[in-house]
Amino acid sequence: MGVPNRVRIDKWLWAVRLYKSRSLAAGACSAGHVHVSGRPVKPSREVQVGELITAATGRINRTVKVLALLGQRVGAGLVSQYLEDLTPAEEYARARADSGAAPVSFPKGWGRPTKKQRRQLDAWWRPKKARAGP
Repeated sequence: MGVPNRVRIDKWLWAVRLYKSRSLAAGACSAGHVHVSGRPVKPSREVQVGELITAATGRINRTVKVLALLGQRVGAGLVSQYLEDLTPAEEYARARADSGAAPVSFPKGWGRPTKKQRRQLDAWWRPKKARAGP
């Protein structure tokens, strides 16, 4: 099978392992978390070689340049042939710092968390979505 000449962006993002599943990639596109040249894109948009893609993947905003198209998922060692990672090192450092200790601590032997502590943990694990609009 040769190199495809047209690939949907959701399929490409999944194939180069920016998202764990194609449905997650499509959902990120639909939610506006994926931008090409600064503009949000739909999952059906076709990828072109040389484009800059910015994708919010977890706590990191990844910026990558498309080097080649592919239609099937590849091994992690081969990903560098298809994309160039332009993500600033500060993004990775910030994500490492954010993933540190939980904001709520439980000394050993204290038992179950209180309702207040559980809410704090929920807020930490599931941050609120940014509001859209003015």
